[in-house]
Amino acid sequence: MTDHAGPDAGFLVLADISGFTAFVTTTEIEHGAQITAALLESVMRRLAPPLEIQELEGDAVFAIGSDRVVPDGSVLPRVVVDAFTTFKDEQRQMARDETCSCGACRAVPDLDLKVVAHHGRFVRQTVGGRSRVAGPDVILVHRLLKNPVGGGAYLLLTASALERIGPHPVLAGTRHLVARYAHFGDVLCAVADLGDHAQDAARVERSNGWSAPGPARGHPAHA
Repeated sequence: MTDHAGPDAGFLVLADISGFTAFVTTTEIEHGAQITAALLESVMRRLAPPLEIQELEGDAVFAIGSDRVVPDGSVLPRVVVDAFTTFKDEQRQMARDETCSCGACRAVPDLDLKVVAHHGRFVRQTVGGRSRVAGPDVILVHRLLKNPVGGGAYLLLTASALERIGPHPVLAGTRHLVARYAHFGDVLCAVADLGDHAQDAARVERSNGWSAPGPARGHPAHA
């Protein structure tokens, strides 16, 4: 194992598909896996750049944004919104395709996206030839996926992430909550509803005449 020199600081971001467990356990494994892979890829394309993709973790994309690479924290909310609207666009395209009626394709609309973000410190390591980041803040951002918010599409930010971002229109109307985690205690968070932004994107789509079903990317083909 090799530790790179010195700790780094920046955003730690997890974009997680909500409803993933129910989806993969109740649908055809081959097509279900292809669908979730396509959705995750759509998210990755919007997160990076400016963020750096660290790992795919089953139903989630883990990305970081070092302060050296992302010095302006105010870009993060727009990056997240872009990733979410691209996810919803990909989802809508799949749902419009009526060429496949398998359980996985019918269940596509049940999926959603939640994003959690924290600003903290981390170290870069090379383990078995693979680069990774580690540290208490990395553990914390993963813990944040288990929170009191419940279902739906949302962006959850810790107080440190919120401070780094500063005032932002995407965060207007956020609600605050306190989540408690072993070894971390009470963590103050702010939650923004991403569903509002999906509705805005859908209205833009309709205004451009894209709402009628037509040629679409469709579902990934069955193997």
